[in-house]
Amino acid sequence: MLVSPELKITVARQCELLSVERSGLYYKPVPKVDDTVMMNRIYDIWYKSPCFGYRRVTKVLRREGMRVNRKKVKRLMDLMGLKAIFPGPKTLLKGEHHKIYDYLLDDLYIARPNHAWQVDITYIRTRKGFAYLTALIDVYSRYIVGWALSNTMEASFCLEALNQALEQGQPEIINSDQGRQFTGNGWISALKNRKIKVSMTGKGRCIDNVYIERFWRSIKHEKIKLCEFDDIHELEDLIAEYIHHYNHERPHQALGDFVPAEVFSRKRRYLGRYFAHPMMQNRRAKRDDYKPSAVRVTQRYVP
Repeated sequence: MLVSPELKITVARQCELLSVERSGLYYKPVPKVDDTVMMNRIYDIWYKSPCFGYRRVTKVLRREGMRVNRKKVKRLMDLMGLKAIFPGPKTLLKGEHHKIYDYLLDDLYIARPNHAWQVDITYIRTRKGFAYLTALIDVYSRYIVGWALSNTMEASFCLEALNQALEQGQPEIINSDQGRQFTGNGWISALKNRKIKVSMTGKGRCIDNVYIERFWRSIKHEKIKLCEFDDIHELEDLIAEYIHHYNHERPHQALGDFVPAEVFSRKRRYLGRYFAHPMMQNRRAKRDDYKPSAVRVTQRYVP
């Protein structure tokens, strides 16, 4: 109340007599938030949800009671160098009017190198734009038989990786997705001229290409995300270094802790009484209860 409650005058009348706006009577000023405090909170929000841009960060701050507009949040995020992590470019570009081949690895037993390869494309950010990496992996040994790097999505760099891989040997089957690089005449002709069977994953079935997808995870988490690249040349040197490490020095649990090069070249050793390799037919096993096995590729198989 503005005056003594004994007078029994309503709040509205009191405001009228004193020439005071009634809305001002209930106004409680909101203290301004220091920019440093707000920047710390913005960073916490972005760190937990790096896909949030300044619009979503603004909404979160408002829900927490801060009076702030989008322009200020954008200015502070720019000052801090924070940007939303957005999806990269599509690496699967459908080819038009090209034949789609069947998936040949379903329920297929693979018990030796060069039985089946998988190929795919991924993208990598550099300070000067995107680079595209393609690689071919031997399903049996996890050995990277060929790879190439490009700043475009043209099919030529996939053929470059294929030619490099064919110097290591010739597979019976090469499995790819349905991208135009792998459905085009250049790729299909290169495989058919070598009498290599063409296999393609189902639509939206990245698990059909699980071994090369798993390699993308390894190289990105173990190397690429730990470094920054000014251009494609720096990236190419780092990829070459990692693939050599992956093929010749990095043990694989799925390979009985051998490295891919040992299994691919058949220069492998046996441990104990039998070779502890879940993907190979072990002819030296001596246990009665041991059943040799090969890798079985199915649509439900996850290594």
